Amino acid sequence: MLAAGRDFASGPYPALVVGATCLALVLGVWGLSAWWGGRADRAALVERLAGDGGPGPRRAPFSGLDRRVRRYGWGRRLAGRLAATGTTLTPGQFTAAVIGLVAGAWIVAAVVLAPFFGPIAAILAAWAGYSFLEWRRRVRTERFIAQLPELARVLANATQAGLALRTAVSMAAEELEAPAGEELKQVADAMALGHSVEDALGELQQRLPSRELIVLVSTLVLSSRAGGSVVESLRNLTVTLEERKETRREVRTQMSQVTVTAYAVPVIGIGSLLLLDRIMPGSLGALTGSNVGRVCVLISLALYVVGFALIRRMSRIDV
Repeated sequence: MLAAGRDFASGPYPALVVGATCLALVLGVWGLSAWWGGRADRAALVERLAGDGGPGPRRAPFSGLDRRVRRYGWGRRLAGRLAATGTTLTPGQFTAAVIGLVAGAWIVAAVVLAPFFGPIAAILAAWAGYSFLEWRRRVRTERFIAQLPELARVLANATQAGLALRTAVSMAAEELEAPAGEELKQVADAMALGHSVEDALGELQQRLPSRELIVLVSTLVLSSRAGGSVVESLRNLTVTLEERKETRREVRTQMSQVTVTAYAVPVIGIGSLLLLDRIMPGSLGALTGSNVGRVCVLISLALYVVGFALIRRMSRIDV
């Protein structure tokens, strides 16, 4: 009996059990979401057939959690970050996803590696959720920066044709693709509601901060205040933005190897732990069973984090 138990623990069965558990959790969450969506659709259909009016908006999943999250300052800041990424996720949905990710990472790390690695995996999962927002925001900002030369060109042509700045922004929002078209539509809607040009463009600058956008916003604000040859300024700005776009592309290409190295270093460390546990089953549990082993593991993980941060810092070049 004991030999059979040892064979079960040392064989591939624990990984299969963990995989089946994760699959069951994913299917359970998907089924719950489908059931909730079907319930909302049924309620809307009953209301429409009863003659109470239109179908009404469909209730988003985790709407109750979303209302609770938005009551706090960090929830409102999270809503702003989500809006800057261009996703349709609400703060409640993102919070629920991060909580599920943290719980899943804790369980998987505790079962596959050792119970000591559960809290560490949970912290890394929470950091991964925050990094996902920053990555989506950075990607959207990069795409918007790539469209700035075309945006400046459209605004220059519209201004040269005698259109007002508000009308030129609305026309650019219709002609340009996302994300520039979506962001300019928000600017045009804000100005249509009575916001000044400076306030509407300032909100755009807060959502997608970049040096190129600061230059464009400053040019448009100064032209709206003092007048002057805004067409010539925008045409010169178009040439400058094109040159900066090429420079940024060259720098990104040159530093791509350093960026890959920054992510490869922690992956090698985690892979070595998994390899050690496969070669000597139970070694991680024995290592973290004493205070000295826990301290050594924490020091090594801290060194990996410091190395990752230093490599990323050296590869970050502001153009």
